[in-house]
Amino acid sequence: MTSVVQGFTKSLAMTVLSEIGDKTFFAAAILAMRHPRRLVLSGCLSALIVMTILSALVGWAAPNLISRKWTHHITTLLFFGFGLWSLKDAIFEEGEAEELAEVEAKLDADYKTNNGATKDSNKVDDDLKKHKRPFFSQFFSPIFLKAFSINFFGEWGDKSQLATIGLAADENPFGVVLGGILGQALCTAAAVVGGKSLASQISERIVALSGGILFIVFGIQSFLTPVES
Repeated sequence: MTSVVQGFTKSLAMTVLSEIGDKTFFAAAILAMRHPRRLVLSGCLSALIVMTILSALVGWAAPNLISRKWTHHITTLLFFGFGLWSLKDAIFEEGEAEELAEVEAKLDADYKTNNGATKDSNKVDDDLKKHKRPFFSQFFSPIFLKAFSINFFGEWGDKSQLATIGLAADENPFGVVLGGILGQALCTAAAVVGGKSLASQISERIVALSGGILFIVFGIQSFLTPVES
């Protein structure tokens, strides 16, 4: 039980600090301004839940493919590496404005290509279509699929995905999955409800510093923890 709680708390803290102000956070916020929030939330969250489970499964399987000693040492190095990476971003870069601009430009280009209508008329059309379709078919709408694909492929190979794999290799994978899903749900809900305004009020530098310190603490704890045979 203790290992589940430890994996849960580590995963929850890591996910929240990694995802606030991330590309997928901004993508969810911008999509929610243009489309029904329920579809955007369900699409984004479904993608992130699938990614969290897949990452935890990879981490859980790693000790069966590589010795427990090596997975433990690799996880320790990952934590230190991600911690230094986050601290570097906090000290030397202004990442939030660049990431927001990049996501907005990408979504704007896609939005103009697929539909030249205004935001308001598009939202009305989506609402009308939503009420006409059966409940389950809403979750296979273009909006749901768009939100799902943007978040799924946006997270692929991201720092938070690799950290989840490393965490699941060293902690209880069930606790890691629960903490990761709760963290993703909190961040995605915040993004959909008011992500752009929320992100503008939160210092990206403070979030990056907090995340960097947290990763280094995890690294120190992992380094001091004896390897289980």
